[in-house]
Amino acid sequence: MSTDAEKAAAQLAETSIEPANPVHEPSGMDLNSRLELALTIAEECVQPDELRKLLEKKPVPVCYDGFEPSGRMHIAQGVMKALNVNKLTKIGCKFKFWVADWFALMNNKMGGDLKKIQKVGAYMVEVWKAIGMDLENVEFVWSSEEINSRAGEYWPLVLDIARKNKLARILRCSQIMGRSESDELSASQIFYPCMQCADIFFLGADICQLGMDQRKVNMLAREYCDDIKRKNKPIILSHHMLMGLKQGQEKMSKSDPDSAIFMEDSEQEVNTKIKKAYCPEKEIAGNPCMEYIKYVIIPWSGKFDLKRKEDNGGDKTYETYEELEADYISGAVHPGDLKPSLAAMLNAILQPVRDHFKNDAAAKALLAQVKSFKVTK
Repeated sequence: MSTDAEKAAAQLAETSIEPANPVHEPSGMDLNSRLELALTIAEECVQPDELRKLLEKKPVPVCYDGFEPSGRMHIAQGVMKALNVNKLTKIGCKFKFWVADWFALMNNKMGGDLKKIQKVGAYMVEVWKAIGMDLENVEFVWSSEEINSRAGEYWPLVLDIARKNKLARILRCSQIMGRSESDELSASQIFYPCMQCADIFFLGADICQLGMDQRKVNMLAREYCDDIKRKNKPIILSHHMLMGLKQGQEKMSKSDPDSAIFMEDSEQEVNTKIKKAYCPEKEIAGNPCMEYIKYVIIPWSGKFDLKRKEDNGGDKTYETYEELEADYISGAVHPGDLKPSLAAMLNAILQPVRDHFKNDAAAKALLAQVKSFKVTK
Protein backbone atom coordinates (compact mmCIF):
# COMPACT_ATOMS: atom_id res chain seq x y z
CA MET A 1 0.00 0.00 0.00
CA SER A 2 1.44 3.40 -0.98
CA THR A 3 1.82 6.12 1.63
CA ASP A 4 0.34 9.63 1.32
CA ALA A 5 3.86 10.96 0.77
CA GLU A 6 4.43 8.53 -2.13
CA LYS A 7 1.07 9.51 -3.66
CA ALA A 8 1.98 13.21 -3.39
CA ALA A 9 5.32 12.59 -5.11
CA ALA A 10 3.64 10.53 -7.85
CA GLN A 11 1.11 13.29 -8.54
CA LEU A 12 3.89 15.85 -8.84
CA ALA A 13 5.88 13.64 -11.18
CA GLU A 14 2.89 13.40 -13.49
CA THR A 15 2.41 17.17 -13.65
CA SER A 16 3.04 18.54 -17.13
CA ILE A 17 2.78 21.85 -18.93
CA GLU A 18 -0.39 22.16 -20.94
CA PRO A 19 0.24 23.19 -24.56
CA ALA A 20 -0.77 26.76 -25.30
CA ASN A 21 -3.47 27.71 -27.78
CA PRO A 22 -1.30 29.13 -30.58
CA VAL A 23 -3.79 31.96 -31.12
CA HIS A 24 -3.79 33.00 -27.45
CA GLU A 25 -1.10 35.45 -26.40
CA PRO A 26 -2.14 36.97 -23.04
CA SER A 27 0.46 39.71 -23.10
CA GLY A 28 0.21 40.78 -26.72
CA MET A 29 4.00 40.38 -26.91
CA ASP A 30 6.01 37.97 -29.02
CA LEU A 31 7.96 35.17 -27.37
CA ASN A 32 11.40 36.76 -27.69
CA SER A 33 10.19 40.03 -26.15
CA ARG A 34 8.57 38.22 -23.24
CA LEU A 35 11.71 36.18 -22.59
CA GLU A 36 13.97 39.24 -22.84
CA LEU A 37 11.85 41.20 -20.34
CA ALA A 38 11.74 38.29 -17.88
CA LEU A 39 15.51 37.91 -17.99
CA THR A 40 16.05 41.59 -17.10
CA ILE A 41 14.93 40.60 -13.60
CA ALA A 42 17.54 37.92 -13.14
CA GLU A 43 21.00 38.05 -11.70
CA GLU A 44 20.80 34.32 -12.39
CA CYS A 45 18.30 32.21 -14.34
CA VAL A 46 18.15 28.42 -13.97
CA GLN A 47 17.60 27.65 -16.85
CA PRO A 48 16.93 30.16 -19.70
CA ASP A 49 16.04 27.45 -22.22
CA GLU A 50 13.46 26.02 -19.81
CA LEU A 51 12.03 29.51 -19.31
CA ARG A 52 11.67 29.97 -23.05
CA LYS A 53 9.88 26.64 -23.37
CA LEU A 54 7.55 27.51 -20.49
CA LEU A 55 6.60 30.87 -22.00
CA GLU A 56 6.07 29.21 -25.36
CA LYS A 57 3.89 26.34 -24.11
CA LYS A 58 1.95 27.58 -21.08
CA PRO A 59 -0.56 30.42 -21.55
CA VAL A 60 -0.39 31.75 -17.97
CA PRO A 61 2.73 30.63 -16.07
CA VAL A 62 2.60 30.90 -12.29
CA CYS A 63 5.37 32.85 -10.51
CA TYR A 64 5.89 32.74 -6.78
CA ASP A 65 7.68 34.63 -4.06
CA GLY A 66 7.36 34.05 -0.35
CA PHE A 67 8.06 36.62 2.33
CA GLU A 68 8.18 36.61 6.10
CA PRO A 69 6.25 39.55 7.57
CA SER A 70 9.12 40.56 9.82
CA GLY A 71 9.12 44.36 10.09
CA ARG A 72 9.01 47.51 8.01
CA MET A 73 9.58 47.14 4.29
CA HIS A 74 12.85 48.37 2.81
CA ILE A 75 13.16 49.77 -0.68
CA ALA A 76 14.43 46.59 -2.31
CA GLN A 77 11.42 44.61 -1.13
CA GLY A 78 9.12 47.49 -2.05
CA VAL A 79 10.30 49.11 -5.27
CA MET A 80 12.44 46.32 -6.76
CA LYS A 81 9.78 43.70 -6.08
CA ALA A 82 7.06 45.90 -7.60
CA LEU A 83 9.21 46.32 -10.71
CA ASN A 84 9.76 42.57 -11.01
CA VAL A 85 6.12 41.64 -10.45
CA ASN A 86 4.94 44.21 -12.98
CA LYS A 87 7.35 42.85 -15.59
CA LEU A 88 6.19 39.26 -15.07
CA THR A 89 2.48 40.05 -15.12
CA LYS A 90 3.08 42.16 -18.24
CA ILE A 91 4.42 39.10 -20.09
CA GLY A 92 1.33 37.09 -19.14
CA CYS A 93 2.24 35.46 -15.83
CA LYS A 94 0.18 35.17 -12.67
CA PHE A 95 2.09 36.08 -9.51
CA LYS A 96 1.42 34.34 -6.18
CA PHE A 97 2.77 35.91 -3.00
CA TRP A 98 3.12 33.39 -0.20
CA VAL A 99 2.55 35.47 2.93
CA ALA A 100 4.68 33.28 5.17
CA ASP A 101 3.21 34.12 8.57
CA TRP A 102 3.76 30.62 9.95
CA PHE A 103 7.34 30.71 8.67
CA ALA A 104 7.99 34.02 10.43
CA LEU A 105 6.67 32.39 13.59
CA MET A 106 9.01 29.43 13.11
CA ASN A 107 11.92 31.82 12.58
CA ASN A 108 11.06 33.79 15.75
CA LYS A 109 10.22 37.03 13.95
CA MET A 110 8.22 39.59 15.95
CA GLY A 111 9.12 37.54 19.02
CA GLY A 112 7.05 34.65 17.66
CA ASP A 113 3.78 36.62 18.06
CA LEU A 114 1.52 35.47 15.19
CA LYS A 115 -0.95 38.35 15.57
CA LYS A 116 1.85 40.89 15.21
CA ILE A 117 3.28 38.96 12.25
CA GLN A 118 -0.10 39.06 10.49
CA LYS A 119 -0.39 42.82 11.10
CA VAL A 120 3.00 43.27 9.45
CA GLY A 121 1.82 41.13 6.51
CA ALA A 122 -1.21 43.37 6.00
CA TYR A 123 1.04 46.46 6.15
CA MET A 124 3.31 45.05 3.45
CA VAL A 125 0.38 44.50 1.11
CA GLU A 126 -0.63 48.14 1.68
CA VAL A 127 2.87 49.30 0.71
CA TRP A 128 2.78 47.40 -2.59
CA LYS A 129 -0.63 48.84 -3.40
CA ALA A 130 0.64 52.36 -2.74
CA ILE A 131 3.88 52.09 -4.73
CA GLY A 132 2.08 51.00 -7.88
CA MET A 133 2.30 47.23 -8.08
CA ASP A 134 -0.19 46.04 -10.70
CA LEU A 135 -2.36 43.72 -8.60
CA GLU A 136 -4.70 42.54 -11.37
CA ASN A 137 -2.84 39.23 -11.76
CA VAL A 138 -1.41 39.04 -8.25
CA GLU A 139 -2.73 36.81 -5.47
CA PHE A 140 -1.72 36.99 -1.81
CA VAL A 141 -1.94 33.57 -0.16
CA TRP A 142 -1.54 33.37 3.63
CA SER A 143 0.41 30.29 4.60
CA SER A 144 -1.46 29.66 7.87
CA GLU A 145 -4.83 29.65 6.09
CA GLU A 146 -3.80 27.71 3.00
CA ILE A 147 -1.87 25.00 4.83
CA ASN A 148 -4.74 24.45 7.27
CA SER A 149 -7.32 24.26 4.50
CA ARG A 150 -5.26 21.82 2.37
CA ALA A 151 -3.33 19.97 5.06
CA GLY A 152 -3.87 16.61 3.37
CA GLU A 153 -1.91 17.85 0.33
CA TYR A 154 0.73 19.87 2.12
CA TRP A 155 2.11 17.71 4.91
CA PRO A 156 2.64 14.50 2.91
CA LEU A 157 4.67 16.58 0.43
CA VAL A 158 6.75 18.17 3.22
CA LEU A 159 7.43 14.77 4.75
CA ASP A 160 8.47 13.27 1.42
CA ILE A 161 10.97 16.09 0.83
CA ALA A 162 12.31 15.62 4.36
CA ARG A 163 12.58 11.86 3.86
CA LYS A 164 14.53 12.22 0.62
CA ASN A 165 17.18 14.63 1.98
CA LYS A 166 20.00 14.29 4.50
CA LEU A 167 20.22 16.75 7.39
CA ALA A 168 23.44 18.25 6.00
CA ARG A 169 21.68 19.22 2.76
CA ILE A 170 18.87 20.89 4.66
CA LEU A 171 21.27 22.79 6.90
CA ARG A 172 22.96 24.24 3.82
CA CYS A 173 19.66 26.01 3.15
CA SER A 174 19.73 27.93 6.45
CA GLN A 175 20.77 31.09 4.57
CA ILE A 176 17.15 31.43 3.40
CA MET A 177 16.16 32.36 6.96
CA GLY A 178 19.00 34.84 7.43
CA ARG A 179 20.89 32.19 9.40
CA SER A 180 24.11 30.25 8.88
CA GLU A 181 24.95 26.57 9.20
CA SER A 182 27.01 27.35 12.30
CA ASP A 183 24.10 29.01 14.12
CA GLU A 184 22.37 27.16 16.92
CA LEU A 185 19.09 26.48 15.13
CA SER A 186 15.78 25.54 16.70
CA ALA A 187 14.03 22.39 15.48
CA SER A 188 11.47 24.55 13.65
CA GLN A 189 14.28 26.31 11.75
CA ILE A 190 15.71 22.96 10.66
CA PHE A 191 12.29 21.92 9.33
CA TYR A 192 11.73 25.29 7.65
CA PRO A 193 13.62 24.53 4.36
CA CYS A 194 11.59 21.35 3.80
CA MET A 195 8.42 23.40 4.09
CA GLN A 196 9.67 26.20 1.83
CA CYS A 197 10.66 23.63 -0.78
CA ALA A 198 7.17 22.11 -0.55
CA ASP A 199 5.58 25.57 -0.99
CA ILE A 200 6.82 25.73 -4.57
CA PHE A 201 4.89 22.62 -5.59
CA PHE A 202 1.95 23.30 -3.27
CA LEU A 203 1.35 26.64 -4.99
CA GLY A 204 1.81 25.19 -8.47
CA ALA A 205 4.71 27.55 -9.18
CA ASP A 206 6.45 27.37 -12.55
CA ILE A 207 8.88 30.18 -11.70
CA CYS A 208 10.56 30.92 -8.36
CA GLN A 209 11.15 34.68 -8.38
CA LEU A 210 13.08 35.33 -5.18
CA GLY A 211 16.41 36.86 -4.21
CA MET A 212 19.80 35.25 -4.64
CA ASP A 213 19.75 34.49 -0.90
CA GLN A 214 16.97 31.94 -1.54
CA ARG A 215 18.88 30.07 -4.24
CA LYS A 216 19.80 27.01 -2.17
CA VAL A 217 16.24 26.02 -1.35
CA ASN A 218 15.10 26.68 -4.92
CA MET A 219 17.82 24.34 -6.12
CA LEU A 220 16.64 21.82 -3.53
CA ALA A 221 13.25 21.89 -5.27
CA ARG A 222 14.87 21.11 -8.61
CA GLU A 223 16.84 18.27 -7.05
CA TYR A 224 13.60 16.91 -5.59
CA CYS A 225 12.18 16.81 -9.13
CA ASP A 226 15.06 14.50 -10.06
CA ASP A 227 14.23 12.31 -7.06
CA ILE A 228 10.59 11.91 -8.10
CA LYS A 229 11.40 11.85 -11.84
CA ARG A 230 9.42 14.96 -12.61
CA LYS A 231 10.47 16.49 -15.94
CA ASN A 232 9.17 20.03 -15.51
CA LYS A 233 11.31 21.63 -12.84
CA PRO A 234 10.61 25.04 -11.30
CA ILE A 235 12.60 27.73 -13.08
CA ILE A 236 14.67 29.96 -10.83
CA LEU A 237 14.67 33.66 -11.62
CA SER A 238 16.81 35.19 -8.86
CA HIS A 239 17.09 38.94 -8.43
CA HIS A 240 20.05 40.92 -7.10
CA MET A 241 20.35 41.54 -3.35
CA LEU A 242 20.73 45.27 -2.72
CA MET A 243 23.61 46.06 -0.36
CA GLY A 244 23.30 48.03 2.87
CA LEU A 245 24.10 51.74 3.02
CA LYS A 246 27.05 51.34 5.37
CA GLN A 247 30.54 50.30 4.32
CA GLY A 248 30.91 46.54 3.97
CA GLN A 249 27.20 45.68 4.36
CA GLU A 250 26.46 42.98 1.79
CA LYS A 251 22.71 43.28 2.34
CA MET A 252 20.25 45.52 4.13
CA SER A 253 18.99 44.67 7.60
CA LYS A 254 15.60 45.49 9.06
CA SER A 255 17.15 45.40 12.52
CA ASP A 256 19.52 48.26 11.52
CA PRO A 257 17.35 51.23 10.41
CA ASP A 258 20.38 53.10 9.05
CA SER A 259 21.31 50.27 6.69
CA ALA A 260 18.43 50.89 4.28
CA ILE A 261 15.79 53.24 3.01
CA PHE A 262 12.37 52.14 4.23
CA MET A 263 9.28 52.60 2.13
CA GLU A 264 7.58 55.17 4.35
CA ASP A 265 10.72 57.00 5.52
CA SER A 266 10.23 60.77 5.68
CA GLU A 267 11.97 63.07 3.22
CA GLN A 268 14.38 64.16 5.95
CA GLU A 269 15.16 60.56 6.93
CA VAL A 270 15.99 59.71 3.31
CA ASN A 271 18.19 62.79 2.97
CA THR A 272 20.06 62.00 6.19
CA LYS A 273 20.60 58.33 5.39
CA ILE A 274 21.90 59.04 1.89
CA LYS A 275 24.13 61.84 3.18
CA LYS A 276 25.71 59.40 5.68
CA ALA A 277 25.85 56.49 3.18
CA TYR A 278 29.16 55.05 2.06
CA CYS A 279 30.06 56.45 -1.36
CA PRO A 280 33.80 56.26 -2.16
CA GLU A 281 34.93 58.67 -4.84
CA LYS A 282 35.65 57.06 -8.25
CA GLU A 283 34.86 53.57 -6.88
CA ILE A 284 31.96 51.33 -7.93
CA ALA A 285 32.67 48.12 -6.02
CA GLY A 286 30.95 48.16 -2.64
CA ASN A 287 29.31 51.52 -3.37
CA PRO A 288 25.65 51.39 -2.21
CA CYS A 289 24.74 54.76 -3.70
CA MET A 290 25.67 53.59 -7.18
CA GLU A 291 23.79 50.34 -6.52
CA TYR A 292 20.63 52.24 -5.63
CA ILE A 293 20.85 54.13 -8.90
CA LYS A 294 21.50 50.97 -10.92
CA TYR A 295 18.79 48.77 -9.40
CA VAL A 296 16.17 51.25 -8.17
CA ILE A 297 16.34 54.71 -9.74
CA ILE A 298 17.01 54.00 -13.42
CA PRO A 299 14.74 50.91 -13.65
CA TRP A 300 11.90 52.84 -11.99
CA SER A 301 12.37 56.32 -13.49
CA GLY A 302 14.13 55.46 -16.75
CA LYS A 303 16.84 58.01 -16.00
CA PHE A 304 19.03 59.60 -13.35
CA ASP A 305 18.88 63.37 -13.01
CA LEU A 306 22.16 64.77 -11.67
CA LYS A 307 21.68 68.24 -10.20
CA ARG A 308 24.77 70.36 -9.59
CA LYS A 309 26.10 73.91 -9.82
CA GLU A 310 27.33 75.21 -13.15
CA ASP A 311 30.82 75.47 -11.67
CA ASN A 312 30.75 71.68 -11.12
CA GLY A 313 29.57 70.91 -14.66
CA GLY A 314 25.88 71.78 -14.48
CA ASP A 315 22.85 69.48 -14.55
CA LYS A 316 22.97 66.29 -16.59
CA THR A 317 20.46 63.52 -17.27
CA TYR A 318 21.73 59.95 -17.59
CA GLU A 319 19.49 57.53 -19.45
CA THR A 320 21.77 54.53 -18.90
CA TYR A 321 23.61 53.38 -15.82
CA GLU A 322 26.72 52.57 -17.86
CA GLU A 323 27.10 56.23 -18.89
CA LEU A 324 26.87 57.37 -15.27
CA GLU A 325 29.30 54.70 -14.10
CA ALA A 326 31.90 55.83 -16.65
CA ASP A 327 31.61 59.44 -15.49
CA TYR A 328 31.77 58.45 -11.83
CA ILE A 329 34.91 56.35 -12.29
CA SER A 330 36.58 59.17 -14.22
CA GLY A 331 35.78 61.67 -11.48
CA ALA A 332 33.46 63.72 -13.69
CA VAL A 333 30.69 62.99 -11.16
CA HIS A 334 31.50 63.63 -7.50
CA PRO A 335 29.75 61.99 -4.49
CA GLY A 336 28.89 65.48 -3.23
CA ASP A 337 26.63 65.98 -6.26
CA LEU A 338 25.53 62.37 -6.65
CA LYS A 339 24.13 61.94 -3.14
CA PRO A 340 21.62 64.85 -3.02
CA SER A 341 20.45 63.97 -6.55
CA LEU A 342 19.92 60.35 -5.48
CA ALA A 343 18.03 61.43 -2.35
CA ALA A 344 15.75 63.71 -4.39
CA MET A 345 14.80 60.92 -6.82
CA LEU A 346 14.25 58.42 -4.01
CA ASN A 347 11.93 60.88 -2.30
CA ALA A 348 9.93 61.34 -5.50
CA ILE A 349 9.48 57.56 -5.80
CA LEU A 350 8.43 57.15 -2.16
CA GLN A 351 6.03 60.10 -1.96
CA PRO A 352 2.90 58.12 -3.03
CA VAL A 353 3.58 55.64 -0.21
CA ARG A 354 3.94 58.44 2.34
CA ASP A 355 0.71 60.00 1.07
CA HIS A 356 -1.16 56.71 1.37
CA PHE A 357 -0.11 56.12 4.97
CA LYS A 358 -0.88 59.75 5.84
CA ASN A 359 -4.28 60.06 4.17
CA ASP A 360 -5.77 56.56 4.56
CA ALA A 361 -6.90 56.21 8.19
CA ALA A 362 -6.72 52.40 8.29
CA ALA A 363 -3.26 52.33 6.67
CA LYS A 364 -2.06 55.06 9.04
CA ALA A 365 -3.18 53.07 12.10
CA LEU A 366 -1.61 49.90 10.70
CA LEU A 367 1.76 51.62 10.19
CA ALA A 368 1.68 53.03 13.73
CA GLN A 369 1.21 49.50 15.07
CA VAL A 370 4.02 48.07 12.96
CA LYS A 371 6.41 50.81 14.03
CA SER A 372 5.64 50.00 17.66
CA PHE A 373 6.67 46.36 17.27
CA LYS A 374 10.15 45.30 18.27
CA VAL A 375 12.02 43.69 15.40
CA THR A 376 13.61 40.38 16.41
CA LYS A 377 16.18 38.33 14.49
